[in-house]
Parts: sequence; structure tokens; C-alpha cells
Amino acid sequence: MRHLPEVFIIESLQPEDEGNGRFEGSYLSGILGLHGKHPTYRYVRTRHDFEQAVTEFGNSDCRYLHISAHGEAEGMSTTNGEEIDFDELAELLKPHLNNRRLFLSACSMVHKDLADEIMPGSGCYSLVGPTENIRFTDSAVVWSSMYHLLFRENLKHMKRKPLQDILQKVCALFSVKFAFFTNDSKSQKGYSEVHIQ
Repeated sequence: MRHLPEVFIIESLQPEDEGNGRFEGSYLSGILGLHGKHPTYRYVRTRHDFEQAVTEFGNSDCRYLHISAHGEAEGMSTTNGEEIDFDELAELLKPHLNNRRLFLSACSMVHKDLADEIMPGSGCYSLVGPTENIRFTDSAVVWSSMYHLLFRENLKHMKRKPLQDILQKVCALFSVKFAFFTNDSKSQKGYSEVHIQ
């Protein structure tokens, strides 16, 4: 399947976020629409719903997967509090990541342990996300700025060097720390790692 340069967004927030209207994924969907993009947005509350959305992404022609959820150093959680640790998340995602990019908007999740589970053997071009806790306001602005600058530069492709350069600019501007893992067949680990701040 030839993937199109579209973003598939899966979001699962805590109940208080829902009550306060903190829907980062919905906000990003609107920003992408301003670029003439056709993002897919799925809000999920349970692990079962999350699994279905991941499968839907796998069957779609979208090239980029953006997951917005609450995370910690060992995994993420759904709205109803179900935990999904790194090995379980990798098992769900890896069959669907070949020749695609994964953007993970979740506090403290994107580090070496997750990359070890996700990157080797998946064919995933890159894994990007914050390495520490990040405020909702910062997260929403960082991601929207990143997508805006990337698609302003090129609506059809997202190349490694421009992505890294734009991440560096955006992270410096908003004082956030991200990790950028990229597929690297020459590395024994199967990936390369850059920390951006």
C-alpha cells in the first residue's frame, strides 16, 4: 500500500481533561485542515477502543500516526485507567509502522526503553516525542507548530533532516525536551537517537 502524507490521530485523555476541553488531537486536526490535509481523528476511552483505532490506522493509507495520551516512564493509560506498558504497546503498533512515522504526545514516554521495543524490526521511519512531563499548553503549541512548519515546507513528504531541524527550532522556542529516534540499519540497535531541547 502506498501511504499518503496524512496524519491519523488517536487520543485518550483523563476525564478531567475531557471536562475542561483539553483535546489536543482535535486541535491538531483543525490545524492540519488549514493546510488542506485530511486528518483522521479517533477519540478512545478504553484499551479495546485503542486497539481498534490502531488497527484502523494500520488499514488506512495515512503515513503518520499521532497518539495523544497520558504517559509515564513505563507506558500509557486510557481514559478509563487501563495501563498499556511498552511491550504491549509495541505489540499493538509494530505490525502497522512499516514506512511510517510515529509521533507520541505523552509525558515522559519517549526514551530508549520505548525505542528498544518499537524501532527494531518494525520498519518505522521515526519515533518522536517528549522525554519529560510537558504541560498541555506547551504540547498543543509544539505539535501544531511542528506540523505547520513541516507541511508549509513540503505537503507531500516529511524528510528526516527537515524534521530534525524543525524540532530543534520548536523545542528551543518553547523550552521543551524531545527525543528523535530514526531507523538506522547500520546501527546495532537498529536505530539512531538524537535528544532535542
